[in-house]
Amino acid sequence: MTPELGIGALHQIWRYPVKGIGAERLRAIDLAPGMPLPLDRAWAVLEEGGDASEGWRSCRNFLRGAKGPSLMAVTCRVDGDVIHFSHPDRPDISVLPGHDDTALFDWLAPIYPEARPKAVALVKSPPEGMSDAPFASISILNASSLRALGQKLGQPLDERRFRGNLWIDGFAPWEEFDLVGKTLEIGGAHLEIIERITRCRATEANPETGKRDANTLRALEDGWGHQDFGVYAMVRTGGTIKAGDVVTVP
Repeated sequence: MTPELGIGALHQIWRYPVKGIGAERLRAIDLAPGMPLPLDRAWAVLEEGGDASEGWRSCRNFLRGAKGPSLMAVTCRVDGDVIHFSHPDRPDISVLPGHDDTALFDWLAPIYPEARPKAVALVKSPPEGMSDAPFASISILNASSLRALGQKLGQPLDERRFRGNLWIDGFAPWEEFDLVGKTLEIGGAHLEIIERITRCRATEANPETGKRDANTLRALEDGWGHQDFGVYAMVRTGGTIKAGDVVTVP
């Protein structure tokens, strides 16, 4: 950490309105107790043969970057009820979820492997969201750990590879794992750190190009004996957070 024990800063805020498809950077956001970051993984694209039941479902049922790395290059912007999507190999598209779903599937088709099951439905997530954890999680990642991993790989790494919600800085590399069971205070919000996040091949893809260009999982295993990066948290006390806020461990 910084010399003053327990203090860091909120470096970046990100959300992903459609699971696995599109990253949006935010300057500030309001957090509510027991809820995910607003509009994070609020929708998910169900693949053919996937579980069509209600509620939270495993990531294996949906289109995602581990299956189609080009999805990692999608960015988005929420404007009211409309989501605007961009990709370096596709024209921009604006989608009203629940109305323009087929147009979105057609837009995704050229950048998703043909051998993979096709998109069949845009499903609305339950109130707890549709993160890879079966609870209302917010992912917290450590910028120092990202720099350490980039040094191990010999290349800088874009934060979007890891699709985290909150990036904190000022902590030692991998110190986020020591925070499990503790609470972070950011702005007026308190977040309890629940567990570590084990990663998948989505992190191998460069978000600028959608091409796999870094063996992140092997680097984590070789360097630190695990494939974990970041931690899941739950909001215990709500409040407004913004980039640049002080992060403390009370």
